[in-house]
Amino acid sequence: MEVSPAASTPRLKPPLSPSYRHGPPPYLNALDILRETVRVLRYNLSSFMIIASSLVCPVSALLLSNVLVDDSLRRRLTRRLLLLARSTGLPSRPFVHQSCVKFSEMVLSSVACFPLFVTILLISKAAVVYSVDCTYSRKKADSSLFYKLIVKIWRRIVSTYLWTCAVIVGCLSLFLSLLVSTCAALSVLRFPEDLIMYAALLGGLVFSVAFANAVIVCNIAVVISVLEDVSGPQALWRSNALIKGQTQVGLLIYLGSTIGTAFVEGLFEHRVKTLSYGDGSSRIWEGPLLVVMYSFLVLIDSMMCAVFYFSCRSNSIAAASSSGDLQAEELERLPSSVVEVDI
Repeated sequence: MEVSPAASTPRLKPPLSPSYRHGPPPYLNALDILRETVRVLRYNLSSFMIIASSLVCPVSALLLSNVLVDDSLRRRLTRRLLLLARSTGLPSRPFVHQSCVKFSEMVLSSVACFPLFVTILLISKAAVVYSVDCTYSRKKADSSLFYKLIVKIWRRIVSTYLWTCAVIVGCLSLFLSLLVSTCAALSVLRFPEDLIMYAALLGGLVFSVAFANAVIVCNIAVVISVLEDVSGPQALWRSNALIKGQTQVGLLIYLGSTIGTAFVEGLFEHRVKTLSYGDGSSRIWEGPLLVVMYSFLVLIDSMMCAVFYFSCRSNSIAAASSSGDLQAEELERLPSSVVEVDI
């Protein structure tokens, strides 16, 4: 089946069947969502490459290089975290030291890059959602239409993003508080250091699952704030209700993207920041290459979140239609296209 001339790539099979004009088929697993994302990328390749090169790459370069992070401040925060870990009874092992270093780098880098996150990176997420929506609506992504859209919905996107940041910071703060109090209580009760270490690792494993679920809800909430007329807590509530029954798929998506970005971050740390060939000329090509790889992974993650939203919405419509619970007015309330509804 050929696409319309308005599409950026001619004679390319559309990423959706005619039965689902405004989204993918329902009940997709994580691998199916990845395949659907690749098909959407091929369908509208030029738009996504412009987003990645102009919006995602600059933020990725600053985030990977940590040029905005004060090294003395990082060392000071790391020392404080190590002192806190020792006071709670955790043993002085390389794993604990490395965890404190990574956590301090993550916190300082997030704070330093937050203005970029809430502007450039947030615009890139909205642009990805807009392009995916245009793909499913079989419309050409237009920069002027996107500008009108972003001007109209900017406040609700920022509001939702700030609420998601608050949720993530709250989860991290709660985990650290529980970890410190638990380890301190075990230390007061004279438990061995190894047992305290195992308890901390078990708590970290449980927290990782809960934190991943919170991140998925937050990511889908940002997508919802672009496509639907809700924002802030309403978008988070809508996201949590929408992904019910699909949490495992969301966790697999989050796990895959986290492993990929962590792998590239490790390569950048090892090959660019630490090692080099001879006079350091390898950094000239390894650094930009890893930045491009990281930006591509961020782009794919944003696209998968958008495709996951459309898949969850198709699931809800299919389940409600089969049970006869979906009313006509509820169908009309769902936006067929952000281009048609919001502009």
